[in-house]
Amino acid sequence: MRHYADLHVHSRYSRACSRDSDLAHLAWWARRKGITVLGTGDFTHPVWARTLREALVPAEPGLFRLRDDLDREVLRTLPPTCHGPLRFTLQVEVSTNYRRDGRGRRIHHLCHVPDFDAAEELARRLSPFGDLASDGRPALAMDARDLLEAVLASGEGSYLVPAHVWTPWFGVLGSKSGFDGVEECYGDLAEHVFAVETGLSSDPEMNWRVSALDRFRLVSHSDAHSPPILGRNATVFDTGLDYFALRHALESGEGYVGTVDLYPEEGKYHLDGHRGCGVRLEPAETRERGGKCPVCGRRLTVGVLHRVEELGDRSPGRRPATGGEPLKIVPLPEIMSEILGVGPKSKRVARAVDALTAALGPELPLLLDVPLDEMREAGEPEVAEAIGRLRAHRVRREPGYDGVFGTVSLFAPDEPAAAAGRSGGEADR
Repeated sequence: MRHYADLHVHSRYSRACSRDSDLAHLAWWARRKGITVLGTGDFTHPVWARTLREALVPAEPGLFRLRDDLDREVLRTLPPTCHGPLRFTLQVEVSTNYRRDGRGRRIHHLCHVPDFDAAEELARRLSPFGDLASDGRPALAMDARDLLEAVLASGEGSYLVPAHVWTPWFGVLGSKSGFDGVEECYGDLAEHVFAVETGLSSDPEMNWRVSALDRFRLVSHSDAHSPPILGRNATVFDTGLDYFALRHALESGEGYVGTVDLYPEEGKYHLDGHRGCGVRLEPAETRERGGKCPVCGRRLTVGVLHRVEELGDRSPGRRPATGGEPLKIVPLPEIMSEILGVGPKSKRVARAVDALTAALGPELPLLLDVPLDEMREAGEPEVAEAIGRLRAHRVRREPGYDGVFGTVSLFAPDEPAAAAGRSGGEADR
């Protein structure tokens, strides 16, 4: 069974996250996006942990579903096209803040466990190192290697995935506080790490340039701080609904299909730059300037592409044996925003997306699988043209830098989307 999983999510108890990040909203949006397996986020937070225990019931091994009465309420407000199965898996992101080799290290990690007993045991082991009630993504005064040891000891099948590995300040390979290799970070326990998360500012093709990552499966997840952005990145599996089958797919490759990613230029740390001065530079330009901002002279924030080039030992274009299918998307609200000429969060766009998903199904299958002719037959030639361009990678990119999100568009500023849609068919080829 081929399905989409988003295993990096946050609840309302994480800082800077939406108050709507509760189970009902997460379940609604996951189904609207076409996600089959969703991380719970934040299971070490005591209040959220109680909520999860009350609202989730066991399903397949290591997976949970919403309690029947709660699920009926979610389904009541969704069209029948978006009533696919949904399972939850227990997941939390944690930050380890410590010093190693004379440098401060702030590294983020995803912890996955198969049941509430393991979740409770991991929380018990982590509680001496930080206040778990203060943030759904707790900050822990412990070494990353010791965190991995605690995860492995929490229960059979528990595992850790380094989060958004290239992010400058918080990635295991980041330019500010990271390492030059996964093994350097996790030491003698590194063999137990078998997957790494690409993050929003990199994609599989960039990671394939680093041969040291060949032994890992690449996963992509949304890191959603609000329910509507679930599924902006996701991982594709071809397995049964089973926590241990997903884990086995990541460890062995059997049942691992690949990833769904935003174009990495849309991430806010793709290129180098200095936000305060409006400076955005390619890695070669940064090197020419000695890493200094050409406006104010301060150090530039080195982005993900630059860091990949530093650690990479391959030219672009080679896929390792462990590499999966690298799928790219532009979120449906952004596509409709271009077509309609209004903001992606406008009511007009929301109504258009509602109508599309009611007619043609959830967002991820719509972007990646639904035939273009089916969209035209449904009276959506502009949507068919845009998604055809997306599938052919005919996109326009303005890369992000130093905390500023980039933009990816499908139409030129002076090109009316409706006229492009009426031209018809070219993107099918």
